[in-house]
Amino acid sequence: MKRNLLTVALLCPFFLFSLSANSQTQAVLSLDKAIKIATDSSLTAFKAKNLYLSGYWQYRTFKAGRLPSVTLGASPFGYCRNIVKRYDSQNNVDVYKSQQNLNSSASITLSQNVDLTGGTFFVDSYLSYIQNYGVSQYKQYSSVPFRLGYSQSLFGFNSFKWDKRIEPLRYERVKKELTYNLETISEQTAQYFFDLALNQAIHHLSKQNLANNDTLYRIGQERYKVGSISQPDLLTLKLNLINSQNELRDAEISHKSSTFKLTAYLHIDKGSRFELELPSKPLTIFIPVDQALKKAKENNPTYLVQKENVLTAQKAYEKAQKENRFSASMSASIGFNQIANSLPDTYKRLLRQDVVSVSLTVPILDWGVSKGKVNTARSDMNVSKISAKETEQSLEQEVLLAVEEFNDRQSRIGSEEEAKQIAQQAYEKTRQLFLIGKTNVDAINQAQSRQIEAEINYVTSLKNYWLCYYKIRRLTLYDFATDTTISTQYEQAEEF
Repeated sequence: MKRNLLTVALLCPFFLFSLSANSQTQAVLSLDKAIKIATDSSLTAFKAKNLYLSGYWQYRTFKAGRLPSVTLGASPFGYCRNIVKRYDSQNNVDVYKSQQNLNSSASITLSQNVDLTGGTFFVDSYLSYIQNYGVSQYKQYSSVPFRLGYSQSLFGFNSFKWDKRIEPLRYERVKKELTYNLETISEQTAQYFFDLALNQAIHHLSKQNLANNDTLYRIGQERYKVGSISQPDLLTLKLNLINSQNELRDAEISHKSSTFKLTAYLHIDKGSRFELELPSKPLTIFIPVDQALKKAKENNPTYLVQKENVLTAQKAYEKAQKENRFSASMSASIGFNQIANSLPDTYKRLLRQDVVSVSLTVPILDWGVSKGKVNTARSDMNVSKISAKETEQSLEQEVLLAVEEFNDRQSRIGSEEEAKQIAQQAYEKTRQLFLIGKTNVDAINQAQSRQIEAEINYVTSLKNYWLCYYKIRRLTLYDFATDTTISTQYEQAEEF
């Protein structure tokens, strides 16, 4: 499955955009295709999926930490030959003696953390062997066949309890952030797409404008010869021709720049040639503000981020409080042990082993260090709560403005399209009148400017409309066109 996904991601741009060296046909790229490529195989999408994988494996690690763990410890070989100081009880003096021994040990431990109390249950078994050489030669085995124990901090900080609250929330946030990041990619792709569409339209209009001005100037020269137009009018036509040549050069530079940005973002061949296909009609939907705010609160990961930040700050505050007081810990175990000169005998006539210990740590004087940590943690917690409210208010305002702008632009696109058509018709009629000498240069210039302005205004309006649409999708993670919550195939991301 992983190999198939990688193959599709690598071949998708090739099948859509690869052209043979001799082919002059341009591929057609729609907004939907561009977004599909960006969310499948762009570098930004690859980064977003790996960010999700990091959070996914962190959550898997947390879940694994809640399960029993088995640990094997061993020191299979140890050799020591040295001189050590020993006490001679017969002569009441310390003497140096040579020592030489061989030792080995092994243990296996099963442990289980308890979230409610923060303690740990454990069951273990232990075996060790030692053999001495020299004047006194002997060997001995020591075993603990079975021991059951429990260790617990009596009044300390319970990190297990907080992790149980924070980690599932963090994983839910990571999942929503993957969807959010992919929607951000869609929005950014739309931005680059319409930037190119606008520059492509300007480039096309500039070439058309140059051709028209060239024709008008040639006609103006003929009409000047017969005295039907004045010299200032002829110079104006020539100036229009020169300006259109300069505008075409600027348009070519802008067109190449926006093409490079789009191909780089989609992670496709920078030499690809394609013609953009603009969305024909806007969506006929009205988005209620209250519904958009509701969906944002349900789906936007920003709310989970703020909740996680507050919980993390509360965790740090409780930890500082607990560490400021005296601490006590308790450990108790019950089991069996034995020593013998042979391995089988260490598991016979086992002796009872009981171990209970309690330890205390009482701070007496720290010059206010602990108090400073508590106050700092409290202030950080308050800051987190205030920041969470500010961020949520800012997000709600952003959703509100985006929805209002979307609803407004949806109604304006029709009038912008109508204005474009009227401007085109007006220019064509004015041009025909100029050709037969029934209008002047000023009229043709005004008609031409209005046509270009209307065309650019239409593409700009279309751009702003779709950017608003994808912005609302990103903020709410909800598709109001299909009335469904936007989701991501997390299983595919986990296999990525």
